[in-house]
Amino acid sequence: MYAYVGLVGAAAALVLLLLLLRHQARRWRNPRCGGQLPPGSMGLPLVGETFQFFSSDASLDIPPFIRHRLARYGPIFKTSLVGHPVVVSADEELNHMVFQQEGQLFQSWYPDSFVEILGKDNVGEQQGATFRYLKNMVLRYFGPESLKEGIIRDVERAVSSSLCTWSTLPAVELKEAVSTMVFDLAASKLLGLEPSRSKILRKSFFDFVRGLISFPLYLPGTAYYSCMQGRRRAMVVLEQVLEERKQSTGLQRGGEAQQHGDFLDYVIQEITKEKPVMTEKMALDLMFVLLFASFHTTSLALTLAVKLLADHPLVLEELTVEHDTILKDRDAGSELDRITWKEYKSMAFTSQVINETVRLANIAPVIFRKALKDIRFNGYTIPAGWGVMVCPPAVHLNPYIYPDPLTFIPSRFKDKPEINRGSKHFMAFGGGLRFCVGADFSKLQLAIFLHFLVTKYRWIPLGASRVVRTPGLEFPDGYRIQVIQRH
Repeated sequence: MYAYVGLVGAAAALVLLLLLLRHQARRWRNPRCGGQLPPGSMGLPLVGETFQFFSSDASLDIPPFIRHRLARYGPIFKTSLVGHPVVVSADEELNHMVFQQEGQLFQSWYPDSFVEILGKDNVGEQQGATFRYLKNMVLRYFGPESLKEGIIRDVERAVSSSLCTWSTLPAVELKEAVSTMVFDLAASKLLGLEPSRSKILRKSFFDFVRGLISFPLYLPGTAYYSCMQGRRRAMVVLEQVLEERKQSTGLQRGGEAQQHGDFLDYVIQEITKEKPVMTEKMALDLMFVLLFASFHTTSLALTLAVKLLADHPLVLEELTVEHDTILKDRDAGSELDRITWKEYKSMAFTSQVINETVRLANIAPVIFRKALKDIRFNGYTIPAGWGVMVCPPAVHLNPYIYPDPLTFIPSRFKDKPEINRGSKHFMAFGGGLRFCVGADFSKLQLAIFLHFLVTKYRWIPLGASRVVRTPGLEFPDGYRIQVIQRH
């Protein structure tokens, strides 16, 4: 009898559990909302569609996760990623509103797994006055005036030295070589590191980047584990550099710093104030993010630019004519290896090449924000607290905005100066309040590299260890070239 009652009780408990799970699953699939949610699927309870989002894809097309759902649901849809409800936007009007209404309707936000990667005190996590303070601090060093007054010379030296070295080698693996050049320059300008020491830091960052977009499973052997280990090793070096600089200047809080001419000067001055806005943890995460952004995005764009120019000889010819003309128009006695700021700003076709390259490179494949209140747009409601994921590739590769979108056509950016600070149709460097503070620095590096490359050298493609194919476009992984001096 007791056994029977026990069985009945267990069965009843099981039924209740199943009903509860069914109820929770129904609530998961149909979240509460004070209006109509966008179409889409919330995926499995807790996991959502995280596995599909992190599925590997190395092409330059719209990520498959986005592309397949755009075809099914349209430009705005809902999903769930790593435990967070998210609205994904490929709509240029909604994207523009997200960027322009920061602090009013939206705020910067990233899922917890991304925050772990970039640091809990990284600049993307800062809001309001603190973020604006840090942004202005970075712009004081990497803004147009600093670029014009000194950094342009450092870029010239780095590019000239690298190309000269490459020309003595039988072959160069382009992305690795470019990444090394750009990283060493960034490490020098940010931290004052010599190449011999930045090599250690560079290895950690390369490991970090390989697992950056990966499923957040922290187990040895996974890409995410490699990414986090790379971050850990990089942070150890950054902590050492910061401590060494503090000791070498002999500073006490509120003192005057010895100037080394790098961004770390600004950091030391800030963290040693009597009432600093920036803590040491914020400083370390800021330097980490700046190093990552400085080298990863620029090296990807430079590699792709060289490949695209080799594949489009008419574009290369027009670019070469522009830069040869700059050399011919110089006054007698001018230094041939010194580009003036006026010359840099005159590179109209070069600017078009750069814009078209970064449009195709999609160096920021997704940008996250969070809704601060219920937001209604085109008949849909984005509930307060939900994430919003802007997808620049879906705009940059939209055939209605950019006809024949996977074809390299720099002239499509002719006479479009408004895109230099971002627009509804061009978000390669973000937009709004958080438009990339390093955009001008990145563009300067691209322009100077292309100037020296086409005026002093030619190159022969030697193939790639692996080719990633996208309809109408191929991107090389392990792309090798031979660099030859022009005579």
